[in-house]
Amino acid sequence: MSGYQSPEDLSMAKELIHLAPVEAKAFLGLKAAAERADGAIPEKYRELISIAVALTTQCSYCIDAHAKNAARAGATREEIAEVVFIASALRAGAAVGHGLLALRLFDEAPSPR
Repeated sequence: MSGYQSPEDLSMAKELIHLAPVEAKAFLGLKAAAERADGAIPEKYRELISIAVALTTQCSYCIDAHAKNAARAGATREEIAEVVFIASALRAGAAVGHGLLALRLFDEAPSPR
């Protein structure tokens, strides 16, 4: 991993849980439910979805974990490649959508025109 995130940061996870136990318990429960293996969506597809979300939210830790989980679940390199471009298109589409919002807000703003 590069940038601000470092694998050493994960050593603080127990402290984070200790500092906010109620919130941590709720988060970990949600995470366990979302990542369960017995849901309607098969594990491989859950992992591919997780990679796409991790790419759009830019969570290096999530990309690391879910890429490895996807490999164990039988995903292929081709599937990962497609996920990369699906996530890229969605992220770009979101930028266009927010661009439309920016234009509307610009038009609504008072200006010296």
